[in-house]
Amino acid sequence: MLKTLNNQTIALAGLTQAVHLVQSIAKNGSADNEEMETLIGSILKINADDVLDVYGGLDRLAPGLRLIEKQLGGPNVIDPELARYAASLLFLERKLRNQPQMLESIRKGVEKATVQAAHFGLLHENLLANLADIYQETLSRLRPRVMVMGDPNHLTNPANANKIRALLLSGIRSAVLWRQCGGSRWKFLLYRKKMQEAARQLLRSR
Repeated sequence: MLKTLNNQTIALAGLTQAVHLVQSIAKNGSADNEEMETLIGSILKINADDVLDVYGGLDRLAPGLRLIEKQLGGPNVIDPELARYAASLLFLERKLRNQPQMLESIRKGVEKATVQAAHFGLLHENLLANLADIYQETLSRLRPRVMVMGDPNHLTNPANANKIRALLLSGIRSAVLWRQCGGSRWKFLLYRKKMQEAARQLLRSR
């Protein structure tokens, strides 16, 4: 069954992990390679067996689960910037639903990237540049754009810019999954505590 609280929590963890890495690159110029592989790989999993298969298992999603377990804890522990990035991507995904041509362009681009990944690997600069181009040619044209804040030296570095855009594309992948699993704004507001507990249980069950 796709539309379960656990699956919604997993998709939200993927989204949160993506925006956290965007934040890390923007501010520090680097991000954890294993976490990046998980998220770049999720873009290419068009025909996954189940929700966890999109991310390669619970262990690979543990950082995101820990983040949302904390983010759902109340106003004193929320990282507002992280929440803003996540909300921006969820809003963009809603707009994307009404853009069938853009969706088709993304699908074709991702299919080409899948072939490229098999040849180069998930973190090769050519693949990241290709995924960044997909984002720039499609989602970055929707308004409002996601405004990433950080150190200008890191943000203007072309390799970092490609990583950030590729990770934003992975965030959209998770936002699509969240909706497919029955996620919605009202559900997020009503089931915050239940999702927090689901994240704890998923972490314990690894």
